[in-house]
Amino acid sequence: MAVPKKKTSKQKRDQRRATWKRTAALQAKKAMSLGKSVLTGRSTSFVYPTDDEDDDEE
Repeated sequence: MAVPKKKTSKQKRDQRRATWKRTAALQAKKAMSLGKSVLTGRSTSFVYPTDDEDDDEE
């Protein structure tokens, strides 16, 4: 016969949520930093196509 599991404590629940939110905030910060560096043209770690090649073909 199945036995119900014990309830998770509020402390453990809050700890898991804090960990999830911390990792999400860190990823958002990295994405913003990369976006800013791409817009300013100082990005060295991100390769993306430029529109200069299209102008030469015309």
